[in-house]
Amino acid sequence: MGLLALSVMSVDEMAGHPDTDGADDGDFQPVKSAGRVLEVLDVLASTGPQTMRDLADQLGVPKSSMHALLRTMQHYGWLELDTTGKQYGLGVHALLVGSAYVDGDDVVARTSPILDTLAENTGETVHLGRLEGDSVVYMAKRESVHPLRMFSAVGRRLSAYSTALGKCLLAGLTDEEIAERMPEKLEAVTEKTITDPDLLIKDIRRARVRGYAIDDEETTQGLRCFAIALPQRAPTHDAISISVPIFRLDDERQEAIVRLLFEARYSFAR
Repeated sequence: MGLLALSVMSVDEMAGHPDTDGADDGDFQPVKSAGRVLEVLDVLASTGPQTMRDLADQLGVPKSSMHALLRTMQHYGWLELDTTGKQYGLGVHALLVGSAYVDGDDVVARTSPILDTLAENTGETVHLGRLEGDSVVYMAKRESVHPLRMFSAVGRRLSAYSTALGKCLLAGLTDEEIAERMPEKLEAVTEKTITDPDLLIKDIRRARVRGYAIDDEETTQGLRCFAIALPQRAPTHDAISISVPIFRLDDERQEAIVRLLFEARYSFAR
């Protein structure tokens, strides 16, 4: 049975009850085989290609079961084997589904001309990011016109606590909600990453007051990023950022970039 065939029959047979549309979350019983498929996709999306043995050990699945699962996912185009025939990575079907999600997203469509304008007016890298759990996912990007630019890509996931995109979105939550979204340990990405929870909350509170957040070399050394949250559109929490190498920044340019971000937010809200 393939990935797309993990369907109503599987749910009915394995979960043991009929169609439960509208049921409370307390009634939810996950389908183990479907859950394993999603776990494999999540792991490979975050770590890159892995061997069958490594995936089995990491997910606590018997090797025989993992082998059958991976072969099924490969058959349906969700996974691909590398040239050695030993490591599994995401397949073209994962790309097609991810692209379909982005292409059909209302916020991505509405912000497209706004991102174009920001990129044209600044010449710097511009992103649209979305808060998901304790991370921010890049939903759209406009490249800098300069040879020196930041490395990023649509679909890349970064920790919310170390990015301007993440901090301005966390600023829209209560302190209690922020604490619930934070990992147990704040890992340092650069030597400037804020890893003290109390200092991080203070920084997010400052972003809440001024209306935008700053990543001052906390994610990438030599790069400062400014971000502003867009008006919330359920079920998403989205923000726009502009990233600039420190050597291209002065007080006047920083003020201009912040002003452009507020104008972009106003334009989106109209």
